Order: sequence, then C-alpha cells, then structure tokens
Amino acid sequence: MRTTEWRHRFAAEAREERPDLATLCLLMGTEADPELDQAGLDAAEIELDRLAGMLPFGAKDPHAWVAALAGLLGERCGFHGTPGDYERLESSLLHEVLRRRRGLPILLSVVWMEVARRAGAPVYGVALPGHFVVGFGDPGEQVLADPFAGGRPLTGADAELLVVGATGERLDASMLLPADPLDIVLRVLNNIRVWAAARPERTDVALWAVELSLLLPSHSARLRYERAELLIQRGDFLTGAAEMDAYAEVVDAVEPVAAEKVRELARAARAMLN
Repeated sequence: MRTTEWRHRFAAEAREERPDLATLCLLMGTEADPELDQAGLDAAEIELDRLAGMLPFGAKDPHAWVAALAGLLGERCGFHGTPGDYERLESSLLHEVLRRRRGLPILLSVVWMEVARRAGAPVYGVALPGHFVVGFGDPGEQVLADPFAGGRPLTGADAELLVVGATGERLDASMLLPADPLDIVLRVLNNIRVWAAARPERTDVALWAVELSLLLPSHSARLRYERAELLIQRGDFLTGAAEMDAYAEVVDAVEPVAAEKVRELARAARAMLN
C-alpha cells in the first residue's frame, strides 16, 4: 500500500467518533517501516488479542487489574523500559514495542491500555508531564501504574515525584484525568519529532511526524511553519516557500510583523533556485 493510502486511513480513523488508538499508533509505523504491510498490522492486533486472552477471567477491582496486568505484561512478558530506549525510534512504534517488549512510557502504556481494554478493564491513559502512565477505576478509587517500570503501582506521592522530577511543579488534579486518544497520538508524534530534532540527518522522520500531526482534527498552526522549514532543509524550496506563505496568511491577522518575516523567508527560499 502506498504512503498516501496509509495516510488516508490515518486521517479517516482520526475523525471517527471513537478513534481506535491501536490502529492510529500502528499506522504511524507504516511511515517508519516501509516493510510494514497489512499483514504486519494484523499480526500486531492479533498479538494484543492474544495477550488479553492470557489475563485471568473474573471481575476485578482497580488494584486487582493492576496486579493482573503487571503479572502478565511486566513479569511474564517482560514489557518495560530503560533510559536507553529514549534513543531509539522503535521505542515510539507500537509494532516494534510489541516485538521488542521495550519502549517509551507512553507506548508501553498504549500496550497496557489496549490489552486491558480488550479484557474489559476500566483503563485509560494518564498524561503526567514527562512520564505517561495508566489509570484504572473512577477518580474516587483511581489506581495508577507505571508500565515503564514493569507495572509498578503508583501512590499519589509517587505520581507527585514523577511530575516534580519532570517539571519542577506540583501535581495538579487535572493531570490525573483520562487522556483523550487523539491527545495520546499527538504526544507520540511529538516524541518522534523531538527524537528527530536531535538528529539533523533524520529530517525524513521529522517531516512525516509533522505531516501526520497535521492530519489530526486539532493541531497547532505552527506545525505548518515547521513543515515548511523541513521541506526547505530537504531541498524542496518551492513547496516549502508555498507552505510558509500559507502560514503567513494564517498569522497575519494577529501578528502582521511576524507574518512579514515569514514571507521574507519564503522569498529567500525561492531565491535558492536562482
């Protein structure tokens, strides 16, 4: 399947009334791995189903769900993360995380959420600043777990330490609310953009991460400027200049001076062809 067709599926899924988180994360993988085809996507979904089928049957309270998931995914299957996983693009790709059993906190949390959801658990993502975790149960009985640490249960004090360590700020109750699936997808793409930004030779990765972000129903207009910069860096001066002009039109009403500076950059990009 061509890139344009995968992206059409990504955009369509993102606009569903209930976007499927696993599908969106797996479709990201088609950008990074040209060999990932429909059979590979199906295999990843089957693996999530298989893992869910390995959980013990029976109604569970939030603590019991955490214990069951930690026992299966953390202990038996070895899903966890290490500092070195932040250096690997594969750590942000769901099909690779399922294969390697390693990944970033947010992708390991996606595995937990998708396996637990298939088993009927009241699970959701919790987007703590700097460290994504999962939650079970209603706010009054919420139990948090850290898939990056193999599923370690988190107390309120533990969550506070994670937030303070990442931002220097105190934990706020709003940080413990369930994360929207599209916000999770955007955060994954932001992680990929950060990974690529530290590697100037990987503008190809930065570009597809930005372009997928632009396919989401809600995104920052600034992403258009970022895409334009990447296109120019990659030698596509005309397309990059056109994208800068389009961005300038968006911001002109509120920041005319900034818009004119962007237009100057667009003219400079076109001049590179002379």
